[in-house]
Amino acid sequence: MPGNDERPTSMSSTGGEDASSDAESSSDRCNSITSASDFDCSRQSFTSDCSSSKHSSPSSSPPKTITLDDVMSSARDLSNLTLAHEIIVNRDFHVEQPHLPQNSLEKQVKDIVHKAFWDSLESELNDDPPEYEHAIKLLEEIREILLSFLSPGANRLRTQILEVLDMDLIRQQADKEAVDIQGLASYIVTIMGKLCAPVRDDEVKKLRESCNNVVSMFKEIFRVLDLMKMDMVNFTIQSVRPELRRQSVEYERAKFQSIVEKTPSALDHTTEWIKSSLEEVLFSMPTVEQPNGHGKAGKALPSPLLVFNSGFIHILTWDYHKSPLPETLMTDEVRLRELQRRLQLLKAVASVLLIVYSAIGGPISGLPALAERLKRMTSVLLEGMHSTDFNLSEALGNVSGQICCELNKSLTERNYPALPPELQVTVKGQITSITQENNPIRSLVEGRVQQYFQVLLATPNSHVNLPPTPGGLALIQPELTSLAVTFVSLVNFNKQVYSPFYMMILKTLLFSNAAPPPAATAPQDPTIQNPVNSN
Repeated sequence: MPGNDERPTSMSSTGGEDASSDAESSSDRCNSITSASDFDCSRQSFTSDCSSSKHSSPSSSPPKTITLDDVMSSARDLSNLTLAHEIIVNRDFHVEQPHLPQNSLEKQVKDIVHKAFWDSLESELNDDPPEYEHAIKLLEEIREILLSFLSPGANRLRTQILEVLDMDLIRQQADKEAVDIQGLASYIVTIMGKLCAPVRDDEVKKLRESCNNVVSMFKEIFRVLDLMKMDMVNFTIQSVRPELRRQSVEYERAKFQSIVEKTPSALDHTTEWIKSSLEEVLFSMPTVEQPNGHGKAGKALPSPLLVFNSGFIHILTWDYHKSPLPETLMTDEVRLRELQRRLQLLKAVASVLLIVYSAIGGPISGLPALAERLKRMTSVLLEGMHSTDFNLSEALGNVSGQICCELNKSLTERNYPALPPELQVTVKGQITSITQENNPIRSLVEGRVQQYFQVLLATPNSHVNLPPTPGGLALIQPELTSLAVTFVSLVNFNKQVYSPFYMMILKTLLFSNAAPPPAATAPQDPTIQNPVNSN
């Protein structure tokens, strides 16, 4: 660990689930790769390789028996891939000490074992003559931890620690009952003060002030050393993040290729996902006549970009209870789930506001403060609507009541008459009816949200030149744009890493003997037919 002038700073926010911060860290890296550069393989490239580089396209091999070593190796590759991806796309990612539940069996066992050890140490030091076996083991462990904190160039401090915590010398002193345990503990605390992150200065200061009981002091030393180890890990993460970002695409693709080679079924869900998207796109495409009038009419080959973007749009409404995510999106599952929850809430808020402003119109138009209050109120009352035990109908009833109260207050303050009772009943009925699957307002909002996301997916540099928000969504424009930019950023990076695998699957589906036929009926979960491009 670096010295005082280069001590690691402690990370204060937890990693993983802040999708908007993920987008900031990765948008500059990957938002510009949305269009032809990702899928520059044209229709001719369906029958040829897109590139000859080592990891540019996935290799396939004949089926083979999977051994336990293959399974364990794939698990390690997946773990490394997941960790690297999290470090790359989540700038707030850091490691924290595990906090065991207070009454859990694991915590009880841990507490019992630790108490037994410290009681044994105290008993040995209080013996006459004292026993130092456990104390020497502690000192040896502390020495190794301190040495692990040193940077490669800290030779003088390394030599000093090895001289002061010389285990052979300490054992000789123990045999002669001449070990200065208190002095060694004080030296350790001094070194910790030189190596710790600034956020741990107060902890080290407390150690210096509590040196009456040696056993208690050692307890606290190990507690603070555990914190310092977490700081060191997080400092290392910060240090390697820039290099990981530079190598991110090649690294993640190579790791996933390794998993595919060892696990024949590693792309099964991805194949089904692309197949479903391809069938939907083929269904929406017009039938074309063969050139010169020869042969039967058929479907034109779809654009790979259209097929993949259609598949990504389906992820926004993915049913995680019915089917697992495609394997290529597993590393972003937490971000995608959170984005889906936030988008679900946002669509409900947009539906409510659209009903209110359509029903009342002029008297409440042009009042941004009122619109913001209504939006915030609705968002708070519908928070958690993704939960299975959430009563959406009851919550919407509460929303409609609160909105009518707020509207009446605003209208009377501006010398307008309050809402007639029959209009309030109508507004409440329309708001509560958005729980119905085929509700026209709900369908309108969902369709326009999908259209907006598809426009962004298909627009190069969409994070710079944002397309206009569709009609009816203006009141949620800031929140919708933030979610869309986050999603496009995740999709663009995913395309960079996995597009060779997607192209291989698409070529197989289109040109194998078992190519999927056009769907006979419209897909069950429709998306916008024309492409309108998380971490």
